[in-house]
Amino acid sequence: MTGRAAVEGPDGKFRCVWPGTDPLYLAYHDTEWGVPEYDSRALFEKLILDGFQAGLSWITILRKRDAFRTGFAQFEPEAIARFTEEDVQRLLQDAGIIRHRGKIEGTIKSARAYLAISERQPFADFLWKHLDGRVVQNAFRTHEEVPTETAVSKAMSKELKAAGFTFCGPTIVYAFMEACGLVNDHLAGCFRRQECAVLARDVRSR
Repeated sequence: MTGRAAVEGPDGKFRCVWPGTDPLYLAYHDTEWGVPEYDSRALFEKLILDGFQAGLSWITILRKRDAFRTGFAQFEPEAIARFTEEDVQRLLQDAGIIRHRGKIEGTIKSARAYLAISERQPFADFLWKHLDGRVVQNAFRTHEEVPTETAVSKAMSKELKAAGFTFCGPTIVYAFMEACGLVNDHLAGCFRRQECAVLARDVRSR
């Protein structure tokens, strides 16, 4: 069966099929998704938000992202690690976010795990080492060819869980890897594939 290749938008540009026609989703695809991220705090934020996405669509999280940032101290791990039950209750009353006690408490636990890792090495290095510091440049032609998890996402998930992170199964981790440009999964016909590819850098020596 023929898969879904990149599609032409009203602006004449060919894109991955998943953003559809939603303006917010299109902007996210065109400016954020697949851009290699090397900042530890930004990687932490995206991993946590991907955990909140579990069972939901990413567009739901994207629409609530500003509220998440406000509620979770701009995703500063040092601040979140100090959250108490009072903060959990505050967040459970916040209609702007996903009010899931397990995920809220898991975020606090993950922030503490982040700090423990950071005592040994930057969190970014902890993640990028799984790819030897280099972006995996894929060239899938159709949406159906793109995997939902890989051996690397399984290994990264296992190490994150061992370190104390929660809601970071292999499928969540692979979606995170795609979004943060650890792998370039823009389809071969998508105008963003090459734009993201040239942003990659080798961080093996860090």
